[in-house]
Amino acid sequence: MAVHAGYSDLPQSSRGYSVALGNFDGVHPGHRAVIDAARIEGMPLGVATFEPPPRAYFRPNDPPFRIYRPARRNARLIELGAKGVFELPFNSDMASMTDEDFCRKVLADGLGVAHVAVGFDFRFGRGRMGDAARLSSLGRSLGFEVTVVDKVEGDGTAKASSTAIREALIAGEPQKAAQMLGHPWIADGIVERGEQRGRTIDFPTANLHLGELIHPRHGVYAVRVRIDRQGDWLPGVANFGRTPTTGVRDPLLETFIFDFDRDIYGRFLEVELHHFLRPELHFPSLDEMVEQMKKDSGEARALLDGKS
Repeated sequence: MAVHAGYSDLPQSSRGYSVALGNFDGVHPGHRAVIDAARIEGMPLGVATFEPPPRAYFRPNDPPFRIYRPARRNARLIELGAKGVFELPFNSDMASMTDEDFCRKVLADGLGVAHVAVGFDFRFGRGRMGDAARLSSLGRSLGFEVTVVDKVEGDGTAKASSTAIREALIAGEPQKAAQMLGHPWIADGIVERGEQRGRTIDFPTANLHLGELIHPRHGVYAVRVRIDRQGDWLPGVANFGRTPTTGVRDPLLETFIFDFDRDIYGRFLEVELHHFLRPELHFPSLDEMVEQMKKDSGEARALLDGKS
């Protein structure tokens, strides 16, 4: 399996794929349906996505919105059977291509695709000029087949979408997001050395800046964590927010891992959000904050143990 940053000068072994084409942020059921439609007997399965996402190019001042970092997205695509992931650079050249330019230069000449699968609402080309029907027409003239996947329904009549997952996280509904993702949402990154105030109150925390990842609702969560992508998932409680009691600062995910006393500064940490416990609060005193943290820890333990 290979991850290719671009579509030019690919080795011959990376051409002739059946490719699922789209953004794939979250790899939710709708995305997985497109990937399944690209599984063609006798053809290697590939996934072509845009990096950075078009939204980041056109709206650079938007709040963070990524559900997955690129490495996690690519790893998930590999788990689903992709033999190649093609990260198509979304830049001024890509943004200015017509729909025909994109099909010819990127898909036919660049990737050398044999087959392309897209969702029913896929748009491409300058100003989103091309749709799935146009892709099918251009594919026929350029020598590759196209499969268009119908809308995938979630609970009720909700479309399986990255937007719905983001909305659930922003609303403080990690369980709803998990239902759409197929697993709990994970924040990840390198543990940073903070102010170490938690050690003085017997709540040492592992701290992560989420950066380009979507920022969930500020508040306290029951979580499970894993260190360096290996070993057991450990229970804990985390606060995401700006710590109004001890001094407002940029949003930070601070995780207290139960019954754990190892130094993990500089290590890679994954934090699964399982339950939202309460919004972030301002406490009149540090003692009152500590008492609430003890209650939060007890509630998180009970929820994660299935006793609440």
